[in-house]
Amino acid sequence: MPGKKILMLVGEFSEEYEIFVFEQAMHAVGHTVHVVCPGKKAGEAIKTSLHDFEGHQTYTEKLGHDYYVNKTFADVNPADYDAVYCAGGRGPEYIRIDKGVQAIVRHFHETGKPIFTICHGVQILIAVDGVVRGREVAALQYCEPEVTLAGGIYIDVPPTGAHVDGNLVSAKGWPGLSNFMRECLKVLGTEIRYGEILMRDERKAA
Repeated sequence: MPGKKILMLVGEFSEEYEIFVFEQAMHAVGHTVHVVCPGKKAGEAIKTSLHDFEGHQTYTEKLGHDYYVNKTFADVNPADYDAVYCAGGRGPEYIRIDKGVQAIVRHFHETGKPIFTICHGVQILIAVDGVVRGREVAALQYCEPEVTLAGGIYIDVPPTGAHVDGNLVSAKGWPGLSNFMRECLKVLGTEIRYGEILMRDERKAA
């Protein structure tokens, strides 16, 4: 199976783990991930954030590593991609009003191609009418009212869980990245096979 092309939508202060971990894992299994931010060109940096639960009523936010986007937003043609991924964190709350972002999401919704969302990423989806209507979707629990008002069915998965509704894969936050990415790979049709590892001396003998 040839590798797929995935478009990742991010903004300033999107969640660090949900950018870096997803991108690198997908590259490791042969897929291509283009990470784009409205108003940014390839090679330009965005600030990322790191959210955690540390015993307070809500999450804390710390400055993450800089991320250098690898695709110019203005050059994106969504028809060139097999799936779209909405990373969470702070970014979604402002990039969701960008008309270009909305047009990209609408393309994937109307064509039935895979849509992946984690944490606050669902805020991008609910900004486009009909995308979550009647769909089961997981997200950070604080997004439940928005999901419901947009006509979606909020699924309260465990922090390490993920949920699949057809071509829509979703999760609550970065602690669920491993299960989330596993389900994304299934939807993409990615098959990972395990074989025996030959010891160095056995390889020489062969």
